[in-house]
Amino acid sequence: MVINNVIILIRMDTICYEAYKNLYINLTNRCSADCIFCIRNFADGVHGYDLRLSKEPSAEEVIEALEIQDFSKYKEIVFTGLGEPTLRFDVVLAVTRWLKIRNIRVRLDTNGQAALINPEKNVILELKNAGIDSISVSLNAESEEKYNKLCRPINKNAYGAVLDFIKEARKAGISTRVTVVNVSEIDLEKCKKLADELDSEFHIRALSEAASKEI
Repeated sequence: MVINNVIILIRMDTICYEAYKNLYINLTNRCSADCIFCIRNFADGVHGYDLRLSKEPSAEEVIEALEIQDFSKYKEIVFTGLGEPTLRFDVVLAVTRWLKIRNIRVRLDTNGQAALINPEKNVILELKNAGIDSISVSLNAESEEKYNKLCRPINKNAYGAVLDFIKEARKAGISTRVTVVNVSEIDLEKCKKLADELDSEFHIRALSEAASKEI
């Protein structure tokens, strides 16, 4: 924009971005945890995209950004971004419904604290009814003590809530994956055993992958 011969740069927020043949939706920069390895602590985004938001997009703004996309290019649409998507739970539901009408596969990447963040809602039932196809949960610890040290959640009893979220998602028939970051503090074997007990897929992420969000 040029005003009185002065060039003014207008920063456009990144709502959607591409990676791994997926399209990712960036809803918020806020989170209910502060993981020691989170990209938010040392960068503004991933894959060359600046994911810092000047304001959180409404459901209508997200849909407007999606309307111009060629969905045939992507394996799935993923709620992720630079923060925790379930802090914008109603937007996740509204956009998921819009995508499912168009037969688009939808995944939620989450820290699993949705029930604590949205205590008034039956989060798994509402996600199921909206049409979420799969959920990827960042567990990142084999015990509550380790989780509190590494992930530094805002809410008390967060680790138990994450385990319950995974159990309820599987009970609802939603394809669910448990992920952990490959750092020395985490016992990967114990996490794998826990994922098996939760009847969930298990995925180990390199630290660089954790910083660039999940594939």
